[in-house]
Amino acid sequence: RPKVTAKTAFLFILPQYNVSVPTADSETVHYHYGPKDLVTILFYIFITIILHAVVQEYILDKISKRLHLSKVKHSKFNESGQLVVFHLSSVIWCFYVVVTEGYLTNPRSLWEDYPHVYLPFQVKFFYLCQLAYWLHALPELYFQKVRKEEIPRQLQYICLYLVHIAGAYLLNLSRLGLILLLLQYSTEFLFHTARLFYFADENNEKLFNAWAAVFGVTRLFILTLAVLAIGFGLARMENQAFDPERGNFNTLLCRLCVLLLVCAAQAWLMWRFIHSQLRHWREYWNEQSAKRRVPAVPRLPARLIKRESGYHENGVVKAENGTSPRTKKLKSP
Repeated sequence: RPKVTAKTAFLFILPQYNVSVPTADSETVHYHYGPKDLVTILFYIFITIILHAVVQEYILDKISKRLHLSKVKHSKFNESGQLVVFHLSSVIWCFYVVVTEGYLTNPRSLWEDYPHVYLPFQVKFFYLCQLAYWLHALPELYFQKVRKEEIPRQLQYICLYLVHIAGAYLLNLSRLGLILLLLQYSTEFLFHTARLFYFADENNEKLFNAWAAVFGVTRLFILTLAVLAIGFGLARMENQAFDPERGNFNTLLCRLCVLLLVCAAQAWLMWRFIHSQLRHWREYWNEQSAKRRVPAVPRLPARLIKRESGYHENGVVKAENGTSPRTKKLKSP
C-alpha cells in the first residue's frame, strides 16, 4: 500500500475509487471515476454556492453600488463578475495542470495510451470542481433572481459546458478536454472582463475588439485540435474495440459523435457571434445615419428686444441712443 501523503488525504474528503500504479522511484496513486463521484460533486456544489455568495456580497455588491447601474446592467454586471473570478481561477489552475502533467509540451500524449482511465490527483479534482460549478449555476438562477428573458440563454451555456466536461470525463478524453477548456475559458475571461470595463465606462470598447479577434482564432484552434486528436490520432490506434468496462470508446461511431458534437457547438457559438456583431454594426450605422439626417439648427444672432422707445439692458430700460429715458411728470389740472 502506498504511503499516504497530506495531498492524498486532502483530496476529496469523501471516499473515492483509486488504484495505485507503481513507478520507478515510488508508488503513485491514480484515480478512476465511479458512482461515488456524485457524492463528492454534491459536496462541492455547496462549497461553490458559499464562495459565490462571498464574492457577490463582499466584492460585486460594493462595486455596483458605486457605479449606480440600472436593473438590466446590474444583472449582467453580477453575471460577468462571477464568471471573471471563475474563469481566471480556472485558466490558472488548468494551465498549471497541463504544464505539470506534460500535455502541453507533448501533444501526442492527448491520444497516445488511450484509454486514459487512471487520472492523476489534480486532473480528477479539476474535473469534479468544474462539474460542481456548472451544476451549482442551475440553482443560482433562482437565488440571483435572473430575469425570465435571460434564463434560456444561460441554460444553453450551462448545459453546453456540462455536456462537454462530463463527456470528456466519462469517455476518458480528459487530456484533450483540459486543452479545450483552457482555450475556451481564456476567451470567456476576456469577454466578461471587457463587459465589466464597459459597465464602468461605456466609451471603453477596445477590449471588445480584442475579444472579437481572439474569439475567431480560438474557434479555429479548438476545431483543429479536436480533428487532429480524435479524427487522426485515435483513428490510428490499434485498439478500437468498444469495451466500456475497460473504458475504451475508441470506435468509429463514438469518434464521429464526439466530432459532430464539438463541431456543432463551435458552429453554434460562431453563428451567435456573427449575429451579435451584425446587430451591433447595424445599430451603430443607424445611429450615424440618424445624426446625419438631423439638420443643424442655425444659431440666431442675439437681437435686442425693443420695447416702446427703448430696450431692456440689465433690467433697465434704455433709449435707442443709449440714454435712459426720463419719466414724464404728470401736470396737475
